[in-house]
Amino acid sequence: MINRNIGTTIKDACRYFSVITVTGPRQSGKTTLIKQLFPDFQYHTLENPDTKLLALNDPLGFLQSHTAGVILDEVQNAPELFSYIQGLVDENRERKFILSGSSNFALMKNISQSLAGRTAIFELLPLSFGEIASLTQHKTIDEILFDGFYPAIYSGEKTPQLLYQNYVKTYLDRDVRDLLNVKDMTQFHTFIRLCAGRIGSLFNASELANEVGISVKTITAWLSVLQASYIIYMLPPYFENINKRLTKQQKLYFTDTGLACYLLDIENATQLNRDKMRGHLFENFVVMDFLKNRYNMGKESNLYFYRDSNKNEVDLLQRTGNNFEITEIKSSMTYSPDFEKGLKYFSNIFENRVTNKQIIYCGELEKTSGDIKLLNFSRL
Repeated sequence: MINRNIGTTIKDACRYFSVITVTGPRQSGKTTLIKQLFPDFQYHTLENPDTKLLALNDPLGFLQSHTAGVILDEVQNAPELFSYIQGLVDENRERKFILSGSSNFALMKNISQSLAGRTAIFELLPLSFGEIASLTQHKTIDEILFDGFYPAIYSGEKTPQLLYQNYVKTYLDRDVRDLLNVKDMTQFHTFIRLCAGRIGSLFNASELANEVGISVKTITAWLSVLQASYIIYMLPPYFENINKRLTKQQKLYFTDTGLACYLLDIENATQLNRDKMRGHLFENFVVMDFLKNRYNMGKESNLYFYRDSNKNEVDLLQRTGNNFEITEIKSSMTYSPDFEKGLKYFSNIFENRVTNKQIIYCGELEKTSGDIKLLNFSRL
């Protein structure tokens, strides 16, 4: 059993909230986590047709079936239950419900309608690097990126090729059909593979629409589904009135590098080492690990990137209040002074607002003191 860092945060929140909601991509470990955290709670999955029918025929009896607490997995499949849960926790704040779901659209819509202010919401992404650091000590960075971070890889249940191939066919295609009723799945598969080829790049819907042969409106709808299914993460740009022309386009990343490798037709770590996307996948890994650590603390993202019209850029900003921590991400094993260019430029513009500057790369040489830190990715 791999301990998830978010567990302590969830247990603490359970002291103050009657309802805990855990969302995130399919197979990210939500069910395993909540069963581990709440072993005395009765567990039901609403993906089971018999369970769903029982819940809808007698919702109050179903929800009151266990006094210690109830876990409702994939609860978005029975939205009728949310109003009953609201009534029960309003009557008795000691009642506990743990809700989980993989469809962020449906889940959040029902929560906003019925459980606003009554639930603490957590997002569980695939494993963070810190959670598996001891299991990857003898792996190269290429092997880590290729394997990805889904728990099934590290439990030995599945190989990367089997996991990601079936993930697309079993989960992603089903979610897309449920939400959008896509008739031509070939076009959708072309779209998602083109997205994988744009990791770390500015997202341009018009460009993708031309390549796939569909409308910009359809591209936007498909992207929304991939975000709601936690397949893709869009990193927003940071901009404020500083007399600079700043980009307002988002940068595209995948929640998991293993899935991205599969979509890029990368079949092993050796191939990845020579692939033109290697640097982008390494950047993807670092950005997502910062996001996972943020979510594991029960906090919303405070991550951005910076880019202006002269292509001055910083890969990652963490904004806290009015200050920034800034990070440059390089897959190289060799340090170059050019790595510092964007960090220094940003620091000059936002004078006295930058509290930490660092470069994360694949080299062994480290510098942990001075104005700009140089760190191996293992520091994540």
